[in-house]
Amino acid sequence: MKKFEIVKKNDDFNDIINTGKYLKSRYYNIYYKDVNSLYPKFGIAVSKKFGSAVERNKVKRQLRSLIDHYKNMFPNGKNYIIMIRKGVKDATYSIMEQDFVQLLKKGFFNEKN
Repeated sequence: MKKFEIVKKNDDFNDIINTGKYLKSRYYNIYYKDVNSLYPKFGIAVSKKFGSAVERNKVKRQLRSLIDHYKNMFPNGKNYIIMIRKGVKDATYSIMEQDFVQLLKKGFFNEKN
């Protein structure tokens, strides 16, 4: 992800989570909200209950890789917060990828952009 594609402010995170729509799967919760932007922005959230900093950072790196690979599946003009659920800890990268793609197909290909 490029720097301009990242949601960083705590207020933006809270706004998207509290007032936006969401999709849920076994491993991820994706919250999204419409904004006036030409490209999507992403934020990643992992709870401290997930594990040590090493485990949290590893899972965030893997998720950033998935986002970069499947960025074209996200509609433009929205901000996204992707929360990682605790079950990801036991999953392999390929299982994470399958769940991520299924969630995107289920959620964003069914709605009109």
